[in-house]
Formats: sequence, structure tokens, C-alpha cells
Amino acid sequence: MHIIVGLGNPGMRFSRTRHNMGFMAVDRIAEITAAKINRLKFQAKTGECNIAGEKVLLLKPQTFMNLSGQSVRPAVDFYKIRPEQLILIYDDVDIPTGSIRIRPKGSAGTHNGMRSVVKELGFSDFPRIRIGIGNPDGDMTGHVIGRISKNDKEPLSDAAERAARAAIAIVESGIDRAMNNFNGNN
Repeated sequence: MHIIVGLGNPGMRFSRTRHNMGFMAVDRIAEITAAKINRLKFQAKTGECNIAGEKVLLLKPQTFMNLSGQSVRPAVDFYKIRPEQLILIYDDVDIPTGSIRIRPKGSAGTHNGMRSVVKELGFSDFPRIRIGIGNPDGDMTGHVIGRISKNDKEPLSDAAERAARAAIAIVESGIDRAMNNFNGNN
């Protein structure tokens, strides 16, 4: 079994913001696999799908970004998930807009949602897919939780699609093959 987590903020106010790229990618996985993300469990919207004969829990924490770990940890504990069976998808200001980067493990960096997850889990050696949202010259908060501009809409939508496909590839073929197929192809 795998758990695929998309980080974001709940509510309509944040639904189409750069900080919700993880939610957008998980929604795309649900579309591809015909899953319904319609249950509330682990302080998250959840749904189940099957990828390559394996059960996968799709999870969108409803705790707000900075407390995401409070949703992820109970799910990991309940299903007794090993680190390599957890995949996190989230936005990253340190990557150019529309690019994705897959890593088998790493630090939380400057991302508060990832900091919360790592703190709650007590480990950081799980696969992650980072979706580049670019680094603004000015107001970081406005950039991250503000509406996506017309110029960025298509590249970010494409990136969410690639991130969804990359997560599916990790489950189907493993992290190394997914990194070979998706890293650098942006």
C-alpha cells in the first residue's frame, strides 16, 4: 500500500493558489484512477484507488498547510506505512514555475507544510514531488496564496499533471524509474 499526500490549504479562498499545487496533483490522480476523494478521515479529505494492483490512499490534509503533519502522521501510523510507501506532493518557490523535481528523500527546506510533516513523523526519508511555483521579486505571501496569474495558469496546470503522473509512476515502477522519466523533462 502507498499513501499519496498533496499539501495545500482547505477552502475556496485557497483553491486556485500556488500553495495548493499538491491538492491539484492529487485531484488529477483521482481523475486518472476514477477515485472519489469524498471521505473525511485523519483530518483530511481522502479517497482510495488502485494503481498497478496496489491499494493507494489519496490524502488532502484539511489542517491548513502549517499543520499538515497532524493529518499525515495518523494515516501513516494507522496503515503502518514505511517511509518509501509515502509520497508527498507540494509547491516549491525554489524551483522555476512549471518544473517538477522528484527526490527519494531530503530536508523540509523552507516549506512550512513539509516542516510539519517531518516534525510529526520524525523522519524525512520518503519520496517527494516538488512543483515549482517560482520565486517572486516582491511579496512572498501574496505570490504563494494569491490567485494564479494568467501567464502561470497553463505551466502550473501542466506541472500538476506531470506530478500526478510521476506519483503514479513511483507506485508502478519505483522512485528511480520515476526520477529518470520525469526529472529534467520539464
